[in-house]
Amino acid sequence: MTQPNSALRRPARGLLLAGMALLTPCAFAAEDSEIRFEVTPGVAAHARLLEDGRIEVGTNRSPRRQQLQAASDEEGHSRLGHADYNFDGFQDLDSSATLGQVNESVVVYLYDPAGGTFRALPAPSGANLNCDGFWSLQPDPASRTLTSSCRSGPMWYTDIYRFNGPTLYLFRTMRTAFVDTEQLARVLAVDAAQDMDVPAVWSTHDPSGKMLEHAIGNGLEAPDSNVPLKGRSASVIPVRLPLYSRSGDAATRRYLVKGDKVELLDVADDWLQVRYQNPARGPILGWVKLAEQP
Repeated sequence: MTQPNSALRRPARGLLLAGMALLTPCAFAAEDSEIRFEVTPGVAAHARLLEDGRIEVGTNRSPRRQQLQAASDEEGHSRLGHADYNFDGFQDLDSSATLGQVNESVVVYLYDPAGGTFRALPAPSGANLNCDGFWSLQPDPASRTLTSSCRSGPMWYTDIYRFNGPTLYLFRTMRTAFVDTEQLARVLAVDAAQDMDVPAVWSTHDPSGKMLEHAIGNGLEAPDSNVPLKGRSASVIPVRLPLYSRSGDAATRRYLVKGDKVELLDVADDWLQVRYQNPARGPILGWVKLAEQP
């Protein structure tokens, strides 16, 4: 059984600490070891857990019974459920088990209407994932996405998947944004109306894995998958704030002035990437140094 990717986890500080008390796990299906459900009108499925950790499942279309691997906890316990995970109008089979008290491991078997059988839905892999495998998996028909959430330490992490034809790919993910609040307050005033209890850098990817956009948002709530990412807004505090082309640059001729509105996009050590909407030239990207001001 795969586990949440602990290699991507680091202790939180700054703004991250403010929201720890609000973190709650995603809800999942009620416990059941044997279920009957309607796959589609006229097709009924019957699934039950076997003692060897497998699932026996079949439909009224055929006397054939499949045996599939179930998710299981340290004691071999599992639960069965169903949902439409690939948004094709057919109910699919799932098995879930609680690991480490809070993480809900999930395996999914998609219904194949051509053969009348169930087949495993492979979980995407890659360096950008927060959670290896499926965890507390939630399908959203409105955005046609699957949201996987796992906990490591005090923080919940989220991966959002979409289908490209029959293939599932990582559509959107997040990483914790570690920001020194005292340094931030010297250079930028974040819009008080926007929730930043746990800041995170959200990124959107295409099916090939290319990053399309990124922005700093609320790590406690995934952004709307149907719209482009929008970073938190802030206002420049100093009279002049240097705007660098890259984080770590030593010199620049560009600067922002007091009162300029910027959108927060990314963080790298003591640097923040921002986007300024210039009235004449359009959007301008750059990096500001949080330790720039005394």
